[in-house]
Amino acid sequence: MSVDRVEETGGAEATEALSAVASIRYYSVAPGVRLNVRNGPGTSYSVVRVLPEGAKVPIYCQTPGTSVSGPYGTSNIWDNISNGQYVADAYVLTGSDGYVADRCS
Repeated sequence: MSVDRVEETGGAEATEALSAVASIRYYSVAPGVRLNVRNGPGTSYSVVRVLPEGAKVPIYCQTPGTSVSGPYGTSNIWDNISNGQYVADAYVLTGSDGYVADRCS
């Protein structure tokens, strides 16, 4: 967004964009785990990359998918960590057995 556009809107759009970014939290992947990142919410989707041990991930939204057992229980929740990239929530320390972010649309 250009400075002219911010001045035109009184900064409202910029404030909304900053609020959305500020509300994204990062969560730790289970210790000692190199976590597969898939291009969809399930184990049948292709692995697009592998997160290194000690990684932290943002959760933009969550969606149901393949049920997976991991260090933090068994869950069918998948975390969207980037555009078209998902990890099994059972490997992410969210502090909850349920959803901690909005459902993906």
